[in-house]
Amino acid sequence: MAAYNKFDDFVEQLCLKKHELNADLVKVFLSNEQPLTTDTIKTDIADIAAGNGYTAGGDDVTNTLSVATGTVTMVAVDVVFTASGGTIGPFQFVVAYNDTLAGPVDALISWWDRGAALTLQDGESFTVDFQGNKIFDLS
Repeated sequence: MAAYNKFDDFVEQLCLKKHELNADLVKVFLSNEQPLTTDTIKTDIADIAAGNGYTAGGDDVTNTLSVATGTVTMVAVDVVFTASGGTIGPFQFVVAYNDTLAGPVDALISWWDRGAALTLQDGESFTVDFQGNKIFDLS
């Protein structure tokens, strides 16, 4: 997967104890709109259209936290989107957000840029591959 990019507001909200990343529902969604580091909530970035195997709002990353030697790792499982009955996309960006948080609602966490837009054809899959099952480290 491409390099991790964090949203500026995520750092502030983390320090304000808004995120409980060991328990909150974190999702990734697909977008064809360039995220900005100054974006704060999910509605700041357009989700792709729902349908053909893609659910609006994306899918759960089944997140947990792992702690070792003064470093906290946000652990996640890979998410697979499969087109069924038509196409999904186009999309270029994968965006992570906290779907549990109520203030701010759907707070953005991070994003990854594929480098080019992709449209999944019927039967094709795209895997959000969290290398080492890791979204980020905090130390």
